[in-house]
Amino acid sequence: MSDFNQMNLGPRWYVVHTYSGYENKVKANIEKIVENRGLGHLIYDVKIPVEIIIEKDPKTGEEKQVENKLFPSYVMVKMSMTDESWHAVRNITGVTGFVGPGSRPTPLTDAEIEAFSIEVKNRELAFKVGDRVKMVSGLFEGYSGVIQEIGEDKKQITVLASTGRRDMPIIVDADDIRIDE
Repeated sequence: MSDFNQMNLGPRWYVVHTYSGYENKVKANIEKIVENRGLGHLIYDVKIPVEIIIEKDPKTGEEKQVENKLFPSYVMVKMSMTDESWHAVRNITGVTGFVGPGSRPTPLTDAEIEAFSIEVKNRELAFKVGDRVKMVSGLFEGYSGVIQEIGEDKKQITVLASTGRRDMPIIVDADDIRIDE
């Protein structure tokens, strides 16, 4: 018996290594096991990160969308790591193990989750278009301005910054600005 129950960190994303070409089969089997064994309280989500590429047929010139796996032979699983959930995933046909040192699965960091676009979090901003803000870090630290536009991802903010002689639109990260009081 392992000590997964003692080191349970709650729901976290883990990376499962699979045989090449088995990613979809492993994903389907994990989802089936969750349903059949009632493990919805331990295994929450299964994803295979993909990108859509548009390819042109050399003969006909016709364009078609092709799904390309970003990480072949890997499946991402959001789960609470317990003995039961570890055994359920580890013993699926096509799974070679979890990514991590030895037999210790290592959860992905928040930065990795965001970089791989596994889980999209809705950001709530403390400001809106028209608010006066001050840049508190980054290249334009110390400048003030008025928010002109907020990007769809709520990360990039366009600010009309007062530079002294003229106002200039600049794009800054949402973490680099605060409400100017």
